[in-house]
Amino acid sequence: MNRLARLASLLPLIFAAATAGAAPRGAHWDYQGPHGAAHWAELDGAFETCARGQAQSPINIRHAVKAELPALDFLYARDASPTLVNNGHTVQVNLPAGSALTVGDQRYELLQFHFHTPSEEAVAGRRTAMVAHLVHRDAQGALGVVGVLIQPGRHNAAWAPIFAHLPRKGESVQVSDLALDLAALLPADHRYYDFSGSLTTPPCSEGVHWMVLKQPIQLSAAQIRAFRQLFPANARPLQPLNDRVIRESL
Repeated sequence: MNRLARLASLLPLIFAAATAGAAPRGAHWDYQGPHGAAHWAELDGAFETCARGQAQSPINIRHAVKAELPALDFLYARDASPTLVNNGHTVQVNLPAGSALTVGDQRYELLQFHFHTPSEEAVAGRRTAMVAHLVHRDAQGALGVVGVLIQPGRHNAAWAPIFAHLPRKGESVQVSDLALDLAALLPADHRYYDFSGSLTTPPCSEGVHWMVLKQPIQLSAAQIRAFRQLFPANARPLQPLNDRVIRESL
């Protein structure tokens, strides 16, 4: 099967993971223990790529090659009404249509964002307290994920509406008067690391375009603690880089 045909065959799985954040029904997985990341490929035949893939995420970002990368143009709504879902693996914030990201001549639509603690990506071997993954999809169904690293610091008013309404496991929360300024969730500096990778949860499908912003944002200790009370640790271990090249904005 050639590369394009294989990617096309994976799109239904990629879309399902991106929009629902859940594995196929009946295949319970977790981050630790017998259903943890080391065993994902054993839990379901659909998870085989978690063990056999050669471009898996997350990675340790180091030895990046400086390059003239296209700018990230975030065309994000300033009054989006989200739905917050606790799917048992993270808190996922589903968003209405209307927000997009353009990277050169490629356009992605923003679907959702969710959190991991500690950050799944490491930079020079160091993970931050948390990361937000902003999941986008282009017209062909390919995914582009923007990673926003999170460090402890000042209270973050732009993110406060999310952390004030974190749902418990199995809950879906839609607050009628909650409107997010999505553009304000990002750091001021949009330079980034660029590499190919995969979903960081089963089925670990590859062909994902990763863009990890170099500048972290800050959340207060209380905001970080609110998420960790629900998910003390939900980060996949670092995966081999193999022959991939990491590029870095000038």
